[in-house]
Amino acid sequence: MEQQTVRIFVGFDSKEVVAYHVLAQSIIEKSSIPVEFSPIVLSNLGGLFTRERNALQSTEFSFSRFLTPYLSGYEGWSIFMDCDMLMRTDIAELWALRDDRYAAMCVKHDYQPKIETKFLGQTQTKYEKKNWSSFILFNNDKCRALTPDFVNTATGLQLHQFKWLENDDLIGELPVTWNYLVNEYDYREDAKNVHFTDGGPYFDEYKNDDYAEEWFAARERMLFVQQRA
Repeated sequence: MEQQTVRIFVGFDSKEVVAYHVLAQSIIEKSSIPVEFSPIVLSNLGGLFTRERNALQSTEFSFSRFLTPYLSGYEGWSIFMDCDMLMRTDIAELWALRDDRYAAMCVKHDYQPKIETKFLGQTQTKYEKKNWSSFILFNNDKCRALTPDFVNTATGLQLHQFKWLENDDLIGELPVTWNYLVNEYDYREDAKNVHFTDGGPYFDEYKNDDYAEEWFAARERMLFVQQRA
């Protein structure tokens, strides 16, 4: 049976709460199909996620993102997204790219970060497959290796480099426009989903970055309420 609702898991970080809500707004207002959101909040996981914070992780959801297939009951497809993103098109376009040959699908970035530190002074770590895991289409039944126990005990590189799959042939490739890295890549009008990977426009030092005006406009729409005349 065709899955009717797009399940979207979004990494939630207490240092950038507004990011989650603006991303959800940008998806809702453009989507032509039903969507449901699950913020991945550490305090909501009720003991499922027990690993201690690593000094190198820049967000609270660096590793908990890999619980997405488990939280989906290993059924159907789910999307994981970092919160510091802005959807610029109908997410139905992404949903149409699902391919059952793969266990996971993502943009296969191949780049060296231009900066040494990210938002709030976090170290910009460099490793193979960097940013592949920031936007993943999970074919949940084929991701059963991602048990809570494995997510809690595997190394960061085992998780972020998709070592939980038998081989890289199980990773499908999405067009770069679905996880378009602001500042790392030059401005593209046709970017479908932009990723403020260095830091979102809600941080003062990034408020003039590419696509920032669109983010602030989406924030205003997210705050909208119609008052009684």
